[in-house]
Amino acid sequence: MSWRDMRCGELREEHVGRHLTLAGWVDRRRDHGGLVFVDVRDWTGVTQLVINPERAPEAAERAKEIRNEFVVQARGEVVARSPETVNPKMPTGQVEVQVDDLTVVSRSTPLPFQLDEEGVDETLRLRYRWLDLRREKLQRNLRLRARMVGLIRRHMEDAGYLEIQTPILYKSTPEGARDFIVPSRLHKGRFFALPQSPQILKQLTMIAGFDRYYQIAICFRDEDLRADRVQEITQLDVEMSFPDREELFATMEEMFGTIWRECVGVEVERPWPRMTFAEADRRFGSDKPDTRFGLELEDATAATRGSGFGVFASAEAVRFLRVPRTYSRAELAALEELAKERGAKGLAYLIRDEQSGELRSPIAKFLSEEEVEALAVAPGETLLFAAGTWEATSRVLGHLRLHLGRELGLIDDAAFTFLWVTDFPMFEWDEDEERWTAVHHPFTRPTDDWKGGFDESPRDALAYAYDLVVNGNELGGGSFRIHEPDIQARVFDLLALTEAQQRAQFGFLLDALAMGAPPHGGIALGIDRMTMVLAGEPNLRDVIAFPKNQAGLDPMSGAPSPVAQAQLDELGITVVSEDE
Repeated sequence: MSWRDMRCGELREEHVGRHLTLAGWVDRRRDHGGLVFVDVRDWTGVTQLVINPERAPEAAERAKEIRNEFVVQARGEVVARSPETVNPKMPTGQVEVQVDDLTVVSRSTPLPFQLDEEGVDETLRLRYRWLDLRREKLQRNLRLRARMVGLIRRHMEDAGYLEIQTPILYKSTPEGARDFIVPSRLHKGRFFALPQSPQILKQLTMIAGFDRYYQIAICFRDEDLRADRVQEITQLDVEMSFPDREELFATMEEMFGTIWRECVGVEVERPWPRMTFAEADRRFGSDKPDTRFGLELEDATAATRGSGFGVFASAEAVRFLRVPRTYSRAELAALEELAKERGAKGLAYLIRDEQSGELRSPIAKFLSEEEVEALAVAPGETLLFAAGTWEATSRVLGHLRLHLGRELGLIDDAAFTFLWVTDFPMFEWDEDEERWTAVHHPFTRPTDDWKGGFDESPRDALAYAYDLVVNGNELGGGSFRIHEPDIQARVFDLLALTEAQQRAQFGFLLDALAMGAPPHGGIALGIDRMTMVLAGEPNLRDVIAFPKNQAGLDPMSGAPSPVAQAQLDELGITVVSEDE
């Protein structure tokens, strides 16, 4: 049987006079004392049905019982709406269907929320995700995502990359986040891990001679969640042998240009600007700067070395934001709370009154004329200071800068500013574990200048690593990899991995590197994050079909859930109560 001749959002004036069958969900029902109007919806849009008891008495009788989200089938004649009833806001607003036959295909129980209802709790929406996904916004987001992925596949294949699938059940290796582990029934007491990324595996495809690899890969990271982070992610994974960074960058820029043009009608200017990590940190207090607006950080360290204000005089770094307005005490208190969220003990400020030119600040009396002159506070300006370690001032002022950019209306929401951030630090010191850790991952290659001495001065060593940033969002990152086993072993040594640990965790990689490994490198880009930016969504879960909530739970299915004792016995697992 044929359920429909046309989709609900496709009817236009040229269809007037045709008798058609439509099928879809009831979006709205209105009873006008005889005539019943029903808006019927599918993914293409909405068409208005008119059910007249004089024309179709049986259909009118059935129309009395239908409610929102019933699935119906209707057959009737497409007619032009009268001029006063035309709805210019709807693509189908010039026409309607005079119904002859109406069938209730499927009924709906009372709804936990209406699709157009605002402020619905996210847990409730996730509990009834199949209903939530009918909303126009989520339909748009997921269709946008699907179109984007299709464009990615075509672009990568045209660029000569081969799609290779890597395993989901793999080996647990330390790569930054916690692993999700999977017990083996056949080998009790041993475990697989779900991959945090196909990092080692894609390197092995290069060593195997495939030259150009890509994959739309599912990755798993057992980490704490927030609005822009989930535990199960999808990424575009890319690797190339004998890598040329300019070629890789150009391939990615061309791909993004196609995506933005085809999906949202925006032309992306190329080539994208480059900025080193050091410059991004110095100017913006961030390794993923939003360059849609200025308000850059300024350095007052040298100007305040001999300051009478002890906090400035003793700090490793004194930096500030120059804000083109003045603030009240209450407003300054609110900004101080934001600074404290990022670890600041307080927020010093200088305000020059726009009318009198007088400086207003508790610290003004401690500053010399030379200091005030060097800071050059103009009338109507506020200077917001952070003092402490360089990293702390970046963390505090980078956070405040983004807040002020939004508050002052400095950000053009319609703009897209793409940026490559390069030359990242290779290592960072972990205070808790009291050892060096890799900033990207332990397979990242040092720059040529640091290949010989990265382990002598790890704090200063730079990696051949790069991130792709748009509008302050890190869409992905990559690097050239270490292809020499001796350099890889030196990195493992610096990361405090014993030779036994190196063999146990990465022995197969070290063996592969010793058997003719070509130079190689690549990039991984977050499909979820790309869709989030493309769709203008603030919440990553609104571009994923069936996400977990912020607690890592699935309110819809109840996962993770207990399993039967018999299954645990098969796996050789004993569940220990939290009380034990």
